[in-house]
Amino acid sequence: MRKLATIALACSLLAAHAAQAAIPVYGFLVKNTYPHDPMAFTQGLSYRDGYLYETTGQNGQSSVRKVELKTGKVLQKKELASEFFGEGSALVDQELIGLTWTSHVGFVYDLKSFALKRRFNYAGEGWGLASDDRYLYMSDGSADIRVLNPKTFEEVRRIRVTAEGKPITNLNELEVVDGQIFANVWTTDVIARIDPASGNVVGWIDLTGLLPPDKRGTTSVDAVLNGIAYDSKHRRLYVTGKLWPKLFEIELVQIKRP
Repeated sequence: MRKLATIALACSLLAAHAAQAAIPVYGFLVKNTYPHDPMAFTQGLSYRDGYLYETTGQNGQSSVRKVELKTGKVLQKKELASEFFGEGSALVDQELIGLTWTSHVGFVYDLKSFALKRRFNYAGEGWGLASDDRYLYMSDGSADIRVLNPKTFEEVRRIRVTAEGKPITNLNELEVVDGQIFANVWTTDVIARIDPASGNVVGWIDLTGLLPPDKRGTTSVDAVLNGIAYDSKHRRLYVTGKLWPKLFEIELVQIKRP
């Protein structure tokens, strides 16, 4: 039943907006495929200098990781206390900032050593996190993305995400890509491309078929698309999912309308 609901949600998102010429839909070409830890409940994913920085979830299994891109080998790992369910993360200068789901606390780690430097608090749930040169962007499962000061973590404003005036909820893992916010829509194979100034969805990325459910190596309903990282220098886009055995470099291709 949940699988059918997931398919229905993805189809409704795309079908509701495919007819709207203002919102283009993108498919994909797979450029490269890499190994990914099938036990990693991926919540946050970032790229820097040839390595992936990944945060994983589940109480007692949450961690912060440095991963070798080409081999999927975990080079460095710091586990969270079992009371914390790890969530999204982002890189800011030489720090990794990670959220927790319902504990209302985030952690700031030294990027090189993973030593904990400080904590910060926030209201509500923590889901996804991304950064650009000025701000942090935080999702909480609603249609709102919080814009935070990356030093003080004070909320600057909120972005209400809508498509043709309708709010888009279940925004999960985030990544800033060439000035847009890419957001996984939880339980679907869809990524929303969001204009951070207006909150408008300016594109849908349909990753249906990238890794079909029967190829994910698990029957867990949690094994959904989640995890976006971007190599801005070489303009390479990487995606994976919770408990997925593979990570993909993809190229987006706009789908022509009939």
